[in-house]
Amino acid sequence: MPHRVDDGEEAAGPVDGAGVDYGWVMQVTFVCTIIVGAPVVAVLSATTPLPTWEARVSFAVRVGAIVWFLTALSVFLYARRARDGDEDTTTDSESERETTDRARDEGTRGES
Repeated sequence: MPHRVDDGEEAAGPVDGAGVDYGWVMQVTFVCTIIVGAPVVAVLSATTPLPTWEARVSFAVRVGAIVWFLTALSVFLYARRARDGDEDTTTDSESERETTDRARDEGTRGES
């Protein structure tokens, strides 16, 4: 799963008890909806009579909303499943890295 770029500050983390990074979910949903939704709307509009611009816009919004909802739900479920998998499979190197980071942080506090 792609990770956010760290700007040096500690990440804000999940918003609620689900433990999912909603910013990541929104970003991936946006990109995937455009990549998947545009071709879906184009293919479906080829088989549907759309005589006016109003009909075309209405069709694109209706189909796009369905694609957006399904994509958002899929990305959220993927993120939650990936998070659950990450919690269960903490490796020794990750534990060692956390211990090293903690020791380094404690050492820098004592220097001032």
